Amino acid sequence: MTEPSQLAHLDSAGHARMVDVSGKEITSRAARASGTVLLSPAAVAALREGTVPKGDALSVARIAAIQGAKRTPDLIPLCHPIGLHSVAVELEVADRGVTITATTRTADRTGVEMEALTAVTVGALALIDMVKAIDPAAVITDVLVEEKTGGKTGTWRRP
Repeated sequence: MTEPSQLAHLDSAGHARMVDVSGKEITSRAARASGTVLLSPAAVAALREGTVPKGDALSVARIAAIQGAKRTPDLIPLCHPIGLHSVAVELEVADRGVTITATTRTADRTGVEMEALTAVTVGALALIDMVKAIDPAAVITDVLVEEKTGGKTGTWRRP
């Protein structure tokens, strides 16, 4: 078993703490995350035809994803507020639903993986809100980090 003092987010008594990153170097960092919203054929058709009753669901999801990334430290305990310099969101409508991909960038002392994951998840929630009248059974699935770059550990890509 790992001792509490060996875990970065726990102090020697085992209490949660925010990691001190003040001694880390500022470097360029990026992360890409993705996830899928599984939808009924009727919901997919409405997205493709632009007939979602609540309006432009994909635009709303994109804006929500960007807002979610910007609010990550307010939502995730112990997540550092960072200077988020870019959030790019792509939504791809496929036969089984919508894939959301978010790429986040910063020049800071800690990474942007949580911002990318939050963007995908908040975008997915907004999309579900927009189409729930058509598909109340929509499912968010496979939210994951695909790649991260920068910092001490350099580049990591999902195998």
